[in-house]
Amino acid sequence: METCVDVQPGWQVLVTGGHLARPLLEEVNRLVGRRGAYAVQRVSLNGYGTNIPWAQEAPEELLGTPAPIEAYAFDNADGWISIEAPENTRELTNLPAERLARLQSGLRPHLERMFTHELKWVGCQYPTPSLAQEAGLSLQEFEDFLYGACLLDWDAERERMSRYAQHFDDAEEVRLVGARTDIRIGVAGRPALVDAGGANMPGGEFFLSPVEDSAEGEIVFGEFPAVYNGREVAGIALRFEAGRVVEASATANEEFLLEMLDLDEGARRLGELGIGCNPGITRYMKNTLFDEKMDGTAHLALGNGLPEVGGTNVSQLHWDIVKDLRQGGRIELDGQVVQEDGRWLV
Repeated sequence: METCVDVQPGWQVLVTGGHLARPLLEEVNRLVGRRGAYAVQRVSLNGYGTNIPWAQEAPEELLGTPAPIEAYAFDNADGWISIEAPENTRELTNLPAERLARLQSGLRPHLERMFTHELKWVGCQYPTPSLAQEAGLSLQEFEDFLYGACLLDWDAERERMSRYAQHFDDAEEVRLVGARTDIRIGVAGRPALVDAGGANMPGGEFFLSPVEDSAEGEIVFGEFPAVYNGREVAGIALRFEAGRVVEASATANEEFLLEMLDLDEGARRLGELGIGCNPGITRYMKNTLFDEKMDGTAHLALGNGLPEVGGTNVSQLHWDIVKDLRQGGRIELDGQVVQEDGRWLV
């Protein structure tokens, strides 16, 4: 809690999560109380925090405007601790994509404090049977995996990742090369931020916001399907010109991919380039919180940029999609190969 949020006396801290995470929710509430702060607890039925039955029935004009009391909470809270504990990882598919997008769009302005870190926050997951099932593991195996990815020497990891990130800070262009992939991304003036157990747990990546009109080339995410809002899309292929997706296809659920790309003007541009470095994550889990930190991978996020690292793209969408570089892939910085087959050369 000290590293991620550093709760101070008198703070109002939102503590949100699914009911299956009760043991962790209770312990977090105790810790907030010991720090002399208020724990404002909100427990969801489905583990994601979205009130799906209400969103299915409410008129559309309400979906785009959050309840004033909910907006006030995010506008005025000092901290937010979010514990995801889904009963069903595909629960959000029960809500039409356009209604979910409207709901998220309405809340987006009130989350701006989170993106700028004015609202101190941390998000994590609690091991539930559905998360284990999605990963193809028993619950005990998933618990061991989760703790192994989270309980690292984060000071040592920060030092290690900072060495790699410095090379990106000094570069003007990143080139990703791999299976059916050759894409160049401008990063001049865009500093990389190291995630070593900060806002996300587990940490284990460094990331930056690319120059918005710079992406050129093609990338195929053929190794792993991408999951967003409970929808799974396989074989995503994107071609960029002047920073914008001009061609897109998928081998499964292509309609959903195109729907997300057309959400708004910013959805077809890149908001993030991330490099996975967590040594405890070596396999795909169908779980973006872990998959984007997989050692030897890179991920691109379509949509909203990250203001804390200079990103200016604005979108309802922020969809992290992972590219495996461990077999035949490489990363170049201004023409110099810095990583090959997932192994660092610098």
